[in-house]
Amino acid sequence: MELGPKQLQLLHEVVPTARKIALLVNPTSPAFSEPLSRLLQAAARSLALELHVLNASTERDLETAFASLQQLQVGALVIASDPFLNSHSEQLAALALRYAMPTMHQFREFPAAGGLMGYGGSITDSYRLVGEYSGRILKGEKPANLPVQQYTKVELIINLKTARALGLAVPLAIIGRADEVIE
Repeated sequence: MELGPKQLQLLHEVVPTARKIALLVNPTSPAFSEPLSRLLQAAARSLALELHVLNASTERDLETAFASLQQLQVGALVIASDPFLNSHSEQLAALALRYAMPTMHQFREFPAAGGLMGYGGSITDSYRLVGEYSGRILKGEKPANLPVQQYTKVELIINLKTARALGLAVPLAIIGRADEVIE
């Protein structure tokens, strides 16, 4: 969730003409979507942007959300990290290209599937941590005694092929900060 404002900032740097930006969340995860929405609303205000929050918890909702972007005259979209949304990276990337919408997601899998940008931790690393925790519990350690861990590395991945398809010129300063550039 702490990555949300930085994702918004990076997306705004790539699409500086977008005054309206949307956030796509899964409303069936209110413990995550509501705080993220508040956090990004505040970040949007600080960047003089208007933020629209869109909801999607089914595949049909994804289509509806993308169709509404044009009506709202939104210039870019941040996609929240959520198990449902994460598992639909390919569909989200295809919709983003079909609707010519610059998008940001947390994981590498999104730009690898054709989305514009990803900024966040590695989903593979998070699964590895879960496996390590599970192994320690199975070996007898008490869950309450295990330390809380967070991502140690945040990655910026940019899909330049998608940027070109969207008619975007990604600033060299952002390309220089990227951990991976997909051509």
